[in-house]
Amino acid sequence: MGVAVEAVVRQMGPDLHVVASEDSVYEQDILRDGASAKPWLTYINLKLRSGTIFEQNLVMARACAQLPRSYKLWKLFLSFRMKHLAKLNPVIFAAEFRKVNALFEKSLTLLHKMPRIWEMYLQFLMQQPVLTITRRTFDRALRSLPLTQHDRIWTLYLTFANAASSETAVKVWRRYVQVHPEDAEDFIELLVGTGAYTEAGRLFIDLLNNSRFSSKHGKAHYELWSEMIDILVENAPEIDTEHETGLNVERIIRSGIARFTDRRGKLWCGLATYWIRRSSFERARDTFEEGLTTVMTVRDFTLVFDSYVEFEESVIGTLMDVTSVRAEKGIPDEDADFELDLRMMRFEHLMDRRPFLLNDVLLRQNPNNVLEWEKRVALWGENKAEAVQTYTDAIAAINPNRALGSFHSLWANYARLYEKGGDLRNARVVLEKAVKVPFKSVSELADMWVEWAEMELRNENFDDAVRIMAKAVQAPRRSTVDYFDETLSPQQRVHKSWRLWSFYVDLVESVSTLEEVRKVYERIFELRIATPQTVVNYANLLEEHQYYEESFKVYERGLDLFSYPVAFELWNLYLTKAVDRKIGMERLRDLFEQAVENCPPKFAKIIYLMYGNLEEERGLARHAMRIYERATRAVADEDRADMFIFYITKSASNFGLPSTRPIYERAITSLPDLEAKGMCLKFADMEKRLGEIDRARAIYGHASQFCDPRTNADFWTKWEQFEVQHGNEDTFKEMLRIKRSVQAQYNTDVNFIASQALARSQQRTDTRNEMSDVMTMSEASEIDVKVPEGFVASSSAPAGGTGVQAASDLVPNPDVIDLD
Repeated sequence: MGVAVEAVVRQMGPDLHVVASEDSVYEQDILRDGASAKPWLTYINLKLRSGTIFEQNLVMARACAQLPRSYKLWKLFLSFRMKHLAKLNPVIFAAEFRKVNALFEKSLTLLHKMPRIWEMYLQFLMQQPVLTITRRTFDRALRSLPLTQHDRIWTLYLTFANAASSETAVKVWRRYVQVHPEDAEDFIELLVGTGAYTEAGRLFIDLLNNSRFSSKHGKAHYELWSEMIDILVENAPEIDTEHETGLNVERIIRSGIARFTDRRGKLWCGLATYWIRRSSFERARDTFEEGLTTVMTVRDFTLVFDSYVEFEESVIGTLMDVTSVRAEKGIPDEDADFELDLRMMRFEHLMDRRPFLLNDVLLRQNPNNVLEWEKRVALWGENKAEAVQTYTDAIAAINPNRALGSFHSLWANYARLYEKGGDLRNARVVLEKAVKVPFKSVSELADMWVEWAEMELRNENFDDAVRIMAKAVQAPRRSTVDYFDETLSPQQRVHKSWRLWSFYVDLVESVSTLEEVRKVYERIFELRIATPQTVVNYANLLEEHQYYEESFKVYERGLDLFSYPVAFELWNLYLTKAVDRKIGMERLRDLFEQAVENCPPKFAKIIYLMYGNLEEERGLARHAMRIYERATRAVADEDRADMFIFYITKSASNFGLPSTRPIYERAITSLPDLEAKGMCLKFADMEKRLGEIDRARAIYGHASQFCDPRTNADFWTKWEQFEVQHGNEDTFKEMLRIKRSVQAQYNTDVNFIASQALARSQQRTDTRNEMSDVMTMSEASEIDVKVPEGFVASSSAPAGGTGVQAASDLVPNPDVIDLD
């Protein structure tokens, strides 16, 4: 024990007086295992619990001196020293802070690879007003630690840099973004905050040129562009544009205009604003003008134009203020007044140009828009020279095959412009050029020829109008051109335009002789472009001039050209006019036979009625009956019943009622069940009028197979009335038997059963409700209910009854026979 104490004394030397006797055990452990940190940590924990600050500091210092490579001891010691300086002012107690700094430096001599020691040291330095020492220590830490641990240092370094601001922050961030380019946006914010707008712009350009850059804030490419433009424009005076490291802002913005075509308006305004902030007003005005003449959308145009107007108003307002101030001081300034007048004139000219500039935008979007060209002509008003120039520009710019709108109307209005001025010569030159234009469709070219002829007619040049139309329809004698062949030009197909020939024939008819008109119509038939209206017009023309046979031939030629349904209308007119002319009966019969030969059933009814009426008026009645009989087979199904009724009516009026029996029989055989039922009833009524009761009864019996008693109650009611009037008990029973058999037949129909089940159920419910109401009323009023005819009332009511028949006995029996 004595030897151990002597060793401790020699080790501590002059500090012997601080070692207490109770510490000897820990001192001996340190002597026995001085290379281990464990006894030192035990000793330190003891002092931390019961020792003074001086003793704690001494033990930790001895431990770190004994084991300078121990991370735990140094961390404990440094934390201890930092804790006791945490609440002290680093300026007043600078000496104490420097001592701790020295301890950190001493620890880092051997522990320079420990990032936690560096972090503690750097955080401790950041509390002190030693900017340069702190920055250099950060640099040493970055050089000492491996690259994978730099993020821990950079987190503190950036905090220090942001607090330091100014040039130090910029330099630190510049180094940082070289390692972490994804944080370049934060660096840009710092640069903007420190006023380094030029460097911020260059960094923006680097980011935008880097196709692999992805904004960590989720900003799109255009958003970054927009931010850059805003920074450059708002800080235009501070942007360096002269040195090699400067920025060519105009070139940058113009590249954005070329790239972002849908945002040109904002970029043009940005470029103009840039020049305004640099006090280069003329260049700003040139920029606005260039923007107005290059934007492609109305939205961009409105944005640029409004900014231009605002700029001019601000300039004029400033000049007016200056002029008024000088006038108040009595200082005349002719140059200022002249400049103000010039600015006002420019402003008025700008406002006057707005409709034209807007029209230019729409025409740049689509130079083939005919309507916009017409609007531009209207903008010039009475300025004929500009209107002519606009028409010339439009004709040169529009592609006929891509024209949006009526291109021929543009040519027509161009010619009318000269016509209104009395210059028919130039109007004819325009129209002559117009008819050579390869229009998109034949109809436009035809309208162009018609417009030319109408111009001549308006000026009473009738011969010229006829000559123009004759030239328009000029074609080979035998033309094989297909009007709808798109591979041919409109000029090659226009001679088959019905619009052109229709106008031509009307023109010739109004100014020429009948022979000339007939030549035109004949030419129309040769080209096989006649329409039904052409046939009718030609025939009416000949009829007006009393060429009746010729008009009939025209109808026949038209019938050769057209098939049904068009042929039906022609036959209708032809036959009507032929009958009215009272031509030979045999010829009329031939015409009607031709008309009905291939006539579809849909159109046969009218022609057969006309045919039969002709025979009744001018022929024989039996011939008419044969025609009506043929009609019943030829007409459509929906017209067959009406045709039979008409046939029966005519037969009865001409040959009496008995002659209609075979017609009724054939009608009943050929008509559907629903229509056959009605025909049977008519047939039975006819036989009843003739007194043929048995025949009528047989007809009723035949018709009964079409009539379900539950859905055709009217038929069975008529038959029942017939039997009551003309029958006896046996015939009535036979009628009832037939009724039951028919009902049983329909009951086996699966399709019918399902449709009637719900109806029967509803009917029963209604009957029960009705009888219940009757019983309730009779009981309440104690009035005997009248027994229906055909039923015998009970002589005595059941026990407990009311003297009234049961409700079930009140239901009438449909099969009861009144023998009286």
